[in-house]
Amino acid sequence: MAKILVISGSARKDSVNRKLGEAACRIGSELGAECELIDPREHVLPLYDGDLEEAEGLPEEVKILKKAFAEADGFVFCSPEYNSSITPLLKNLIDWVSRAESDDEPPLAAYRGKVAGLLSASPGALGGMRGLVHLRSILGNIGVFVTPTQFALGGAYGKFDENGELTDSAAASKIEAVMKEVITTAEKLSA
Repeated sequence: MAKILVISGSARKDSVNRKLGEAACRIGSELGAECELIDPREHVLPLYDGDLEEAEGLPEEVKILKKAFAEADGFVFCSPEYNSSITPLLKNLIDWVSRAESDDEPPLAAYRGKVAGLLSASPGALGGMRGLVHLRSILGNIGVFVTPTQFALGGAYGKFDENGELTDSAAASKIEAVMKEVITTAEKLSA
């Protein structure tokens, strides 16, 4: 069974990307994967600073996240779009998790050789897809295989009910396609 981390790139209380992540977790579980949602509101990280890292080592919250990333077979990132890119919050999380805890840890150990899928949600018509271009580049450059299939949910404020459940069946099918590709690839890479 593939273990997939679903990472929300927004800390907003009523984030549509968190809701998208919850939908992806449900769909992934239905497909037979073990899915866990990483909510950045639960992992407050300082802004990455090499001097801080050198003086104090990795913060405890980073160590918790690194362990979860290292134990996962794959990832699904649910990224909002800020000015045609990803959120500073998500970039900071990616950067901290990339750091080695000791000299004997291989570079990018939590990422290298893993697979990721990309999702985005936005109230705008494009659904945040411009930010996914940057996210794909960042992940590819740190050794993550990013699946070709991705999905950006436009008009997202009207696609969830008052309980945060996705109400758009076409969107659910597209999320399922991303999840299937990530799960299948993760299983092949870990075999």
